[in-house]
Amino acid sequence: MQNPAILKDKSWIPDISEVMNSGSIIQIVRKYSELNTEIEVDLVERNISNLLSIQHKQIGTIDLAHDLDIEKVTEIFIRINSHGVVLSQADFAMSKIASNEKLDGPNLRKAIDYFCHLAVAPQFYEHIRDNDKEFADSDYFRAMTWLKNENDDLYDPDYTDMLRVSFTSEFKRGRMSDLVSLLSGRNFETREFEEQIAAETFERMRNSALRFMHEDYFKKFVMIIRSAGFISPELIRSKNALDFAYIIYLKLREDKVPQAEIGRLVSKWFVYSVITSRYGGSPESTFDYDIKQIASKPFHEYLESVEKAELSESFWNFGLTQRLDTSVSSSPLFHVFQASMVKGQDKGFLSRDITVADIILYKGDIHHIFPKNYLKKNNKSRSEYNQIANYVLIQQEINIAIGAKSPEVYFKELKEQCEGGKKKYGAIDTMDELLKNLDTHCIPHFIFEKNVDGYDEFLKARILLMSEKIRKYYNSL
Repeated sequence: MQNPAILKDKSWIPDISEVMNSGSIIQIVRKYSELNTEIEVDLVERNISNLLSIQHKQIGTIDLAHDLDIEKVTEIFIRINSHGVVLSQADFAMSKIASNEKLDGPNLRKAIDYFCHLAVAPQFYEHIRDNDKEFADSDYFRAMTWLKNENDDLYDPDYTDMLRVSFTSEFKRGRMSDLVSLLSGRNFETREFEEQIAAETFERMRNSALRFMHEDYFKKFVMIIRSAGFISPELIRSKNALDFAYIIYLKLREDKVPQAEIGRLVSKWFVYSVITSRYGGSPESTFDYDIKQIASKPFHEYLESVEKAELSESFWNFGLTQRLDTSVSSSPLFHVFQASMVKGQDKGFLSRDITVADIILYKGDIHHIFPKNYLKKNNKSRSEYNQIANYVLIQQEINIAIGAKSPEVYFKELKEQCEGGKKKYGAIDTMDELLKNLDTHCIPHFIFEKNVDGYDEFLKARILLMSEKIRKYYNSL
């Protein structure tokens, strides 16, 4: 990399374009040798010649035998890209789609790309309409026209999400490599490749993509997730959980399940998958397993079976509490806790009128109940003072007023505020209202007397209360 030292060092040629554009190698060698008399002229000439020869090198290509099966091609593809920007099976699937002009693959690829782009940037609608006339006359474009006026960003899928949902919901398979195989026409029974299978796959993917884009389906699914308390994309850390929830939604609509029941089942599965990190590791394997189970039995039966297996008393009493003992503020469990407060229409910490939903949507503060600077002054580490059990959502002005005071100090002042004293922290002015607010935020009442010595006791007590609130929230869905 060029830097001032290289520019000053006469042994370097800082700009090789001067060599490439020179009409005479002799002139370059002579000029360099005059500046570097200690280097042999033959060596300079040889190295300059090697540099000039780069422009005549051929770019490497790899020719594959026409009879290689798709697994071999896929493996070669992945290995070649493993040392650069790693390309996924979704990238490979998009390439397969785009390259098949006979089966209208380019338009299917455009539909996927355009929909995902419009979901983020609705203003792109006019660009497509004015610059891609052929596509603008297609069923795909008509299916996504509603996005031009859509500003909801709760679920902004990328092409991997759209491929995954479309493929899994239609073919009842969860592995993207299977999509690549089917796009190539693979018969999984005979292990042969048939043009008819490829044609059927493109047609089914076309229909499934249109179903994914359907305005009524998409908006009602997003409404279900929002009604569960997940009102901001910042509360949704797992796109995989969201994708599979949409797969379930489409499957239940296909099965003609009543809309109210669809809402209950989809929201419950989504929250279940988040609190158990179901799609955190090896998501494709889990997608494949889940969709095959759902295809073979009524969904509510499958949900009940996994609840019995994974949401036992030990999970609620021990597993969940252990996972709440973390300093990771982006923890999905903290987001579920916030969603439970949104669904319950709870007020913000020490707020009488402002809701948790308002604070989330209008960028209020995350407050440390035991203030961060207070704990730092008392030699607590980052991992200790940033425990999620020490967090509450609060109005900014209340957070500023509390500052770095010990809980025993500002809660004493809150008590005085509720007994007719000056209002220093929000508008709550009765003890009943204050205690109700503490219960809402899972804060033990002994907080009134606690200083740094009681911090660990406070965390343990609040974790238990938070776990119980999440449990009640889940059961209410």
